[in-house]
Amino acid sequence: RAVPACPRRFPAAPMAALRTLLLLGLLLTAQGRRRRPPPPQNPLEKVTAPEGLSLHQLSGKWFLVGMASRCSYLAEHSHQLEGTTVTVTVLDGQSLAISTFRKLDRMCWEIRQHYLPAQAPGRFLLKGEGDCSGVDVVVGEADPSSFIILYYQKGRSISVKLYGRTSQVSDAVVDKFEERIRAVGLSEDVTYYFPTYGFCDSADEFHVLDGEL
Repeated sequence: RAVPACPRRFPAAPMAALRTLLLLGLLLTAQGRRRRPPPPQNPLEKVTAPEGLSLHQLSGKWFLVGMASRCSYLAEHSHQLEGTTVTVTVLDGQSLAISTFRKLDRMCWEIRQHYLPAQAPGRFLLKGEGDCSGVDVVVGEADPSSFIILYYQKGRSISVKLYGRTSQVSDAVVDKFEERIRAVGLSEDVTYYFPTYGFCDSADEFHVLDGEL
C-alpha cells in the first residue's frame, strides 16, 4: 500500500522574507493611492476689494501711516523711517501710476511704479525687473476720503500698508489695520508706524527711480 507523500515545506526564513515583501508591496500601493494634501491656501485669496470702489476715488495724495512686514531690512532700519507720501494717478481707467516721495540720505527721492490691472477689481500687478517675479497688490479696505489698506505679496511673503489722507488716522482705523495684519499671520512685532513730519513734496530729475519699493 502506497504511503501518501507529505506536502513540501519551504524553509522558515525564505517564507518570512516573502511575507515581508508582500506586506511592503501592499503598503506602497496604499500610499500611492493616498491623495496628496492640497497646497496651503494663499491668504490673499480671501481678500476682496470693497464693493463699488472706483479707481478714481483712489486718486490724489496719501500718507504712509503704518506697515506690517517681516522684511529684515525694515526691522534693522526701523529707527530710520522717514515720512513718506504717495501720489496716485489713474491711467486708462484700469491701471495706476504711483509716485512715492521719501528721503534717502537726506535727499528727496521719487520712486515711480506702475500697477497693472489683474484678474479681479481691486487687484493689481507690479512687474519685477527682468525675469524677477512681480508683486501682487490687493486693495483690502478703503474709505477714499480717509484711509486705504493695501496688501503686497511677492512669492509667499506678505506685507500690509495703511495709508491715510492725512498723516494721522483715527484709533478705529488703526484697529482695523491691526486686525487685518493678524488675519494674514503678521503681528504687532513686525508692525511699524511712520513719522508724521519731514515729508517731501517733490524731487528733481536726478533723484527719480523706477521699480519696486
